[in-house]
Amino acid sequence: MRRRRARPSPPTSPAWFGGAREPTQETANCTEEELEGSHTGNGEIKAVCKDSTRSHRYLTPEVRSVHVPPFVSKEGSRSGHFDQHFTRTSRRHSFRKKKEFKYTNPATSNTNTGLKESQSEEFSIPNNIDLQGLPQLCFPGELQIETEPKEDQYHFLVFTDVFGTRTYGVVVQFYRLIQEGNSFQHGLASWNMHNPRIPTLYAPFSVCVISKFPYYTAFKDCLSSLMVHMKSCQELDFDHKVRQFAAKLALVPSPPAGTLHLVFNMNPLMIVLPSREDPNYPVADLDLHIPFLCFKPKCILQILTCILIEQRIVFLSADWALLTLVAECFILYLHPLQWQHTYVPILSKGMMDFLMAPTAFLMGCHIDYFKEVKSEIEGLILVNVDEGTIKFSNLAGTEPHIPEIPSQAAERFAQRIESLQLHYDLELPHLGSSTDLSDLRLRRRNWQQNLNSKIQELSLELVVNMFRDVSGYLNYEYRVFNSEEFLKTRTVSDQPFYKMVLETYIFHSFLKARLSRKMDAFSHMELRTCPESDRMKMRDNPRRPTMEQMVMKKEYNIDQLMTKRFTASMPNLPVDIWQDFPAEHLSLSKNKPNNAMKRSTKSVRTFKLPEFRSPLNYSSVIAWYTDFINLLSRAINTTGPERSSLLARYYYLRGLAYLMQEKYLEALSDFQNLYKTDLDIFPKEIVKKVIGVMPPDQYSQAGQKLELKRLISIMLEKEQEITATDERVKTFELPKTHMHQEDFMKRIQESGIVKDVDTILRLFDALTIVKSEKNKLKYRDMPSEPISTVKVVSRSVFYVSSGTGHVKQIDPETFKDFYNFWKESEAEAHEVNLPLEVIEYLDKNESVFKLSSSVKTNYGVGKIALTQKRLFLLKEGRPGYVEITKFRDIMEVENVSVLFFPLRIPALKIKTALKEPFVGNLKTERDLWQLIVKEMWAGSTMADMHKDPQYIQQALTNVLLMDAVVGCTQSRAIYAASKLAYFDQMRNLVVPKTTSETLKHKINPSAGQTSPQAVNALLYTPGDLTHPEENGNANPKLWCALSEGKVVLFDATSWCIQQHCIQVGNSKLNCMLGVEFDQVWIGSQDSSIYIINTLSMSCNKQLTEHCSDVTDMVLEDQGSNFSQKRVYSCSLDGSVISWDVSTLEIKTNFQLPNCHRLTAIKLHNCMLWCCVGDALLEVKKTGQVCRKVTLENSKGSRAFFSCFLVFPEKNQLVTGCADKGEVCFWDMENLLKPWQKVQLQDCSSINCMIFVKNQIWIGSKGLDKVNGKIYVIDADKYCVEKELVAHVDMVRALCCAENRYVLSGAGREDGKIAIWKVE
Repeated sequence: MRRRRARPSPPTSPAWFGGAREPTQETANCTEEELEGSHTGNGEIKAVCKDSTRSHRYLTPEVRSVHVPPFVSKEGSRSGHFDQHFTRTSRRHSFRKKKEFKYTNPATSNTNTGLKESQSEEFSIPNNIDLQGLPQLCFPGELQIETEPKEDQYHFLVFTDVFGTRTYGVVVQFYRLIQEGNSFQHGLASWNMHNPRIPTLYAPFSVCVISKFPYYTAFKDCLSSLMVHMKSCQELDFDHKVRQFAAKLALVPSPPAGTLHLVFNMNPLMIVLPSREDPNYPVADLDLHIPFLCFKPKCILQILTCILIEQRIVFLSADWALLTLVAECFILYLHPLQWQHTYVPILSKGMMDFLMAPTAFLMGCHIDYFKEVKSEIEGLILVNVDEGTIKFSNLAGTEPHIPEIPSQAAERFAQRIESLQLHYDLELPHLGSSTDLSDLRLRRRNWQQNLNSKIQELSLELVVNMFRDVSGYLNYEYRVFNSEEFLKTRTVSDQPFYKMVLETYIFHSFLKARLSRKMDAFSHMELRTCPESDRMKMRDNPRRPTMEQMVMKKEYNIDQLMTKRFTASMPNLPVDIWQDFPAEHLSLSKNKPNNAMKRSTKSVRTFKLPEFRSPLNYSSVIAWYTDFINLLSRAINTTGPERSSLLARYYYLRGLAYLMQEKYLEALSDFQNLYKTDLDIFPKEIVKKVIGVMPPDQYSQAGQKLELKRLISIMLEKEQEITATDERVKTFELPKTHMHQEDFMKRIQESGIVKDVDTILRLFDALTIVKSEKNKLKYRDMPSEPISTVKVVSRSVFYVSSGTGHVKQIDPETFKDFYNFWKESEAEAHEVNLPLEVIEYLDKNESVFKLSSSVKTNYGVGKIALTQKRLFLLKEGRPGYVEITKFRDIMEVENVSVLFFPLRIPALKIKTALKEPFVGNLKTERDLWQLIVKEMWAGSTMADMHKDPQYIQQALTNVLLMDAVVGCTQSRAIYAASKLAYFDQMRNLVVPKTTSETLKHKINPSAGQTSPQAVNALLYTPGDLTHPEENGNANPKLWCALSEGKVVLFDATSWCIQQHCIQVGNSKLNCMLGVEFDQVWIGSQDSSIYIINTLSMSCNKQLTEHCSDVTDMVLEDQGSNFSQKRVYSCSLDGSVISWDVSTLEIKTNFQLPNCHRLTAIKLHNCMLWCCVGDALLEVKKTGQVCRKVTLENSKGSRAFFSCFLVFPEKNQLVTGCADKGEVCFWDMENLLKPWQKVQLQDCSSINCMIFVKNQIWIGSKGLDKVNGKIYVIDADKYCVEKELVAHVDMVRALCCAENRYVLSGAGREDGKIAIWKVE
């Protein structure tokens, strides 16, 4: 079976040619009069000549020819029928009335008729291109014969198919002399010397270039170059010129995303084909400042609002070109939000009925139709581009309500617009006059490119400022957006805008991307511009307005008011804890002002394509691709490996060029290099097609090369693994049936009330307490069973009450009552409006979480207020603040009664060490407040002892859940709420003194997730002094590798999460290695090494040569030069690979003999030391085993090593055992047996160890309930200095921060990171 050629049509064929119609991606040669000359012309022109009173006559345009790639082929070259492969016609369905489409060039119509059918099958015109409708779009005005020549005119088209895929066209209209002794016969011009009475006439023609990409400026320049030749060419050369133009343009590839632009010569102009800056961002090859010249900022914001709320919008202008350009600019301003509805920026006269469509659309028409449209069609938003105004077509006379964009975002947008320099002429006075056209065009292009970047930045900032808070109301696990809660937190003036936007398809599509954690331009800017105060807030903290937000609502100067120290990341820890661990001590540079909005401008490079050969036949096209490949090879050889991004673009282009020459093996090799260098631009679909069409001999050769074989395997595996994912955005719905524990857990997590599984289980117990005999009827009766038995029926788990024998489940009414009370409490908290006299006493990060009713106290009459740090009395009458106590200062909380003759009123008494006891007559609220205060007191105490601010967060959640349980429960409410008093029951747990003195802080990388995840690897990277302005990289970072391919990134100056999830595969991550300042290598259980770019915080490189779990990596630094660095990686199956860091090429690789458990490697004296389970091997870099270290147990069996260290200074080897708590010291000169052993008390296994300041820190698993212990051994005395109670699960990872701090990560039962001070 003959294999068909794999041609990457989108990248290599950016445009197609045809007539007044658009063939998809081809160059449509649309000459208007020429188009229709075969059907009309002679009779029409005679009519014009006879009527001397009429200056012009309206005609009907038709398609003259369509040129679709490929234009040449081997068969055509051999048979000599070159022209036959240039012009193509196709059969396709049109929604309009069909017309017979004939190709009128006799030079090709009479040859090889039998081949025509097969040719039409070799290409297809996309469904969104209608050749019957194209002529009227190429001539949207009225086509007419003129007696005088007119200037060339350009306009732009956009076509959208039923799937929303867009295709773009650039059209030039020009006039050619058709009568001066000329006449039309059979559609061709002929010369008539004997007819001087016929006047001079000019017929309109049109050429339309159509592409998948919106290269408006580039194609306009191409057509401008074509017009230079078309004006002077003879009639018989007309089609030939267009065909040659089409063939040249079809050779030009579309540049990959990045900073490499392509330049080619179309004579007389040099054409620049710009690339997208980001793979997810559309091409912006137009002047983005045009709307700013047409409209005022307020009007621009109104138009953006109309698009966001999906109105029926019509742009009107006297200039056809402006219609598309302005509409495209507005669509680009809202990126990544995308218009989902009908989009037709130009409507011809015959398409005006499209405006009657009842659904949302964005269309454009000539200004001449303004009055007609306004008076006849209801409900349109009419945007007059020429006058810069917005009108409404409401026949009833009432204007629709268009909400305003949120005020803060709008004001910021307007301010930034004013700072733009929109007029190029103002850039010229200080510059000298240039005599070079190319230099003038280069200046203008550079100015426009810089301005476009600024406009894209400020428009993206507008979108981010409008929707920044959306991520805080998303439930990623269940794909739920809590729209009601989001709306409640908006200001009253902004709510109308959000109410309308949240119901649109645009926003729905935006939510899908957010819920999928898509890292696009929006996400990156959201991270860059996130205020430090928001970053330092705890992710799971119940939402309440902070004092800072209250002040902002009051439009008060918070800088003058808020002078207190910001302590949000550790709200209740002692002051000295944070001061002993200052952020700047971990940074290599001083903190600098926030330049989040100042994105670094990347330098743009250009690559000039080879000159086009003439004539363009098969051999010249192959020669052109050869020249292209040679130029790319030269560029690759002269580009240093440190410029990997540029190299990736060269590999991409050369791979496509090889593909066009059918050199599939070479193409696959370049794509393999690209796969390692930049995954963002890797053309997966093209590579899959290449693999599918490779001839057997080339496929066999690819299989013999390890890297290509691995790439083919990955592509085929990924194709099989593709499964449909649920991308729907769901809304939370109250349950309608009884819920068992699992279903209740899912409902609570969906609602966003709480995610932690253990907390939900305690809430389930609280709500299932039998409230009355009547409530027992709501539970399903079952026979009495032993206490706490569990029965499994049809995969459903029934939890049986230990006291009653009834199945524990929640009825929908109880759930509804609980949910409604929770939401009402949230709403009441947002309505709390403290006076400024009170706010000034509180920290700006504090929030009021609960207010009592007005009560009498010994401090005065007022309401007791609870924040995350303290209790205070909000006095009535004249507003006043009286502090009751901070939670850490409480000594005792007890219920008392106050005599108020003849009654005794229930009261709460709080004793502190600093002032007289507080007594409040809380009456019926007393028991609840006692639970609340004791829980917060216990949480504060635990936070202080464990240096873990998350205890405060959890205590707050418990308190609010108690309040909601009491609010929805009629009887036994306090008993039910007491089930949630978690920390009050743990207050007596004591942290050993040594641990307390050494421990400085704890952080939680699993914040916001349903359950803790194991910390498998930790990596500390110091601040980057070489790129301090890029994404805040001057600050040090802590990288935390979790399960399922997740990497969490902390800012090590504030210890707040900087990025919650950098996804690298979907498997467990085993190890991490910092390489230079801009790379982090991560070894995964899926046998891949992922390379994260620390500047973009994204993974765009991947090494796939290992065949088993990548377990460890080590860096060999042979010099300061980047090319002198090597990384050695090992996998579980005993494979070791040496990588060139600069080129990512394999330098050496070997397989350890009889090895099935290689877990760690180290470098020492140019030798590799490998831990293979029951032995340590000293191995040369070639793979030759030199020495072997084993340890015999008392029973004669070998001990298993889990980790080891090499001390070059002492020439010692230190090993840790995986099956016992024993540390062995070995002399490197005598490895027969260890010369020193240290036994670790209460240790069952050693997991990791590091060397810091002459100390060996060892992470282990304990024997008792406290599984995670850290032992600190003095490396000189060989004894245990400290035994630290670190975590409730085994210590799995250790890392060092600048020899001053050690960080430990624990297993999934704990999931936290502890920060220890090194002494």
